[in-house]
Amino acid sequence: MVNEVAKDDLIRYNQDIAPTEESQRNWTLYNYLSLWIGMAHNIPTYLMAGGFIALGLNWWQAILTVLVGNLIVLVPILLNSQPGTKYGIPFPVFARASFGVVGAGLPALLRALVAAGWFGIETAIGGQAIQTFLLILIPGWAHFSSLFTFIGMNLGSWIGFMLFWVLNIWIIFHGINAVKRFEAWAGPLVLALGIGLLIWAYTAAHGFGPMLSQPAKVHGAALWAVEIPSLTSVVAFWSTLSLNIPDFTRFAKSQKAQAWGQALGLPTTMTVFSGIGVLVTSATIVVFHHAISNPVTLLGQFHNVALLIISLGAVVIATLSVNVAANVVSPAYDFIQLFPKYLNFKTAGLLTGILAIVMCPWLLISNPHIYIFSWLDVYSGFLGPIAAILIADYWVFRHQTLKVVELYEKSGRYFYRNGYNSLAVWALVAGIVVSLIGKVVPALGWLFNYSWFVGFVVSFVVYVFLMRARYTTDPEATVSTQHV
Repeated sequence: MVNEVAKDDLIRYNQDIAPTEESQRNWTLYNYLSLWIGMAHNIPTYLMAGGFIALGLNWWQAILTVLVGNLIVLVPILLNSQPGTKYGIPFPVFARASFGVVGAGLPALLRALVAAGWFGIETAIGGQAIQTFLLILIPGWAHFSSLFTFIGMNLGSWIGFMLFWVLNIWIIFHGINAVKRFEAWAGPLVLALGIGLLIWAYTAAHGFGPMLSQPAKVHGAALWAVEIPSLTSVVAFWSTLSLNIPDFTRFAKSQKAQAWGQALGLPTTMTVFSGIGVLVTSATIVVFHHAISNPVTLLGQFHNVALLIISLGAVVIATLSVNVAANVVSPAYDFIQLFPKYLNFKTAGLLTGILAIVMCPWLLISNPHIYIFSWLDVYSGFLGPIAAILIADYWVFRHQTLKVVELYEKSGRYFYRNGYNSLAVWALVAGIVVSLIGKVVPALGWLFNYSWFVGFVVSFVVYVFLMRARYTTDPEATVSTQHV
């Protein structure tokens, strides 16, 4: 075991990223099911699905896009879940097998920055809900909150943002088990809220007929110009978790528990909640004569104070639920990978929260085009290649075999040369460049429309080719004696 290795032989190691002990592996199928219920039932899911309606898709096109995209991303999620459960290691340690003990800091940093952006987006949404609360409950708050504006938010919005930020940090400081307990009860409650919104939509629009009769506003080439990037954005939505899912599956009781919990939880809950977002957004076209894809903005149209307060409370719970699970656990471990001597789970989570403020996330959700075609599709061009390298290394090159102790050692087979596997870095760069070049070269724009897929395929092929060209015999035996 790692704990039995002399400390002088260890590198980038502390207890937060050590392999889990048997006593820590207590997450059941229900925990993983509720984890996905809590993470999928969130406002960004609603924003994405409702944004598809605002961009011109009809209800069934939007829902089908979400379903297909989530079935696709479920594959890399399950493939990267297996080593987490088998070896009890988190994502940044798992990445050491392919990128090197030190080099794993590169994918960890990229993943952490995306997570910090998501942390900020969720915090901005939760802050909007709190701001609306305060507008209802405190006379004169509207005047006070508009005293000044700073970087696109007024004083009241900043107060709401920071109050919600503190709630997140409070949960972080209670550790990973607090995340599990919170997800177990928050997920079903959020589903009840979604059903409540659907009931309102059904009543306000006078049945499903008017909602389902809203036609698509794009056809032919224009339809595919929206559909393809939209599908990529759905895959990109959980491409983050496709990398760091070992952070959660390392606590699983069994492979069966995590695999079935996720297979049942992700595609079903994402499709159901996205369907709610699609139908409710369609209802806003009927009721208000224009699409309102932001549920917090929609709630501001309600006049029943009690209903508004209950709904906004559920928004806060929903946003906390996904934020602490999807956007804190991963970057915390990622930053620990970079600075294990100075950070633990709590301080790394705090660092994530600080970065989230710096990234000005409220600007990313200012309209569907920025949110879907810039934020989601751009970062997928970074994360798709990382997922490809992890999967190619573990499933194709190493045949599901890792020497766990050497993932933490200075002289093990995963230290390569100076701690870096340069072949993985080259494969990563190749995937990123090819997938994102269409963003700056209009003639290659189709590559960017498929950014996650293009980056995945390119990095997968390049990594396997380079590694097999360098190591022509048994990979585990060869890598242990020939550092790259």
